[in-house]
Amino acid sequence: MKMEGGWRFDSPGAMPREAVIEFDTLIGKVAAQGNRWAIFEHFKRYFAGACGSTANRSSAESWAESDLNNLLWQASDNAPLFIEAFYDGCEALRGDDFTLPEVGRINRILAEHQAGFEIRLPAIVAVGVHEPIQVPERYQSLDEQAQDLVQQSLRDSERLLSEGHPRQAVQEILWLMESVLTAFKGLSAGKTTIEAKYFNKIALELRAKMKGQTIEQVLTWLTTLHGYLSSPTGGGVRHGVDLKSGITIDPDEGRLYCNLIRSYVTFLMAEHERLSRAAQG
Repeated sequence: MKMEGGWRFDSPGAMPREAVIEFDTLIGKVAAQGNRWAIFEHFKRYFAGACGSTANRSSAESWAESDLNNLLWQASDNAPLFIEAFYDGCEALRGDDFTLPEVGRINRILAEHQAGFEIRLPAIVAVGVHEPIQVPERYQSLDEQAQDLVQQSLRDSERLLSEGHPRQAVQEILWLMESVLTAFKGLSAGKTTIEAKYFNKIALELRAKMKGQTIEQVLTWLTTLHGYLSSPTGGGVRHGVDLKSGITIDPDEGRLYCNLIRSYVTFLMAEHERLSRAAQG
């Protein structure tokens, strides 16, 4: 695989211990589909290469498993070479009636354990440790079913990002933002009630009835972002992408959009609670 040339000689960072254990478990699941001894020997060759050595055949299946485990931990000193060994070992088995972990599964492990690297075929690249904008777990103004929907959508968006699907991640959280705004339907805004039923109409009505307040400006930013991401020549996440002039959302852009929308969702839900309390008081 392609990577920074210097990484092959000077480690840019080690694999987190928990990630090594997860990859070891995946190898065990692959081995369970065929001749365990042969598969351990197969992966030994790749991880020995990552350590700059060669693998000698073990005298028994149990020794092959133990020797592979030792090579895994030795290779873990250099995360990119470890990732390459695991990926290449899996790809060499593909097509031989094995069910094998895909790139998305590998990247999810790397992201969950903040390994600092991910696969972007045909390369292994360094990535920053991205922390999503925090969103409160519960909002008193929503019922339990709506609470669960919000949290599940946030989790799905983060999972899609970690699996290398930024467009789908943005699509999921954009849907959540639309859903959250519909919660304002029927709420009192000053001396009037929000009567619109759909995203754009609710946003326009709220802006008109909340002039001079922060929410007016937030809704302006929010609708601009929504329009751009929905457009075929923008993000293309709602109405398809223009194949001649549209753009592709890369992982860093996906993280930017997801964090922006998480911020808007957090603010909108705080406003929803404030207006709900005012209506009850």
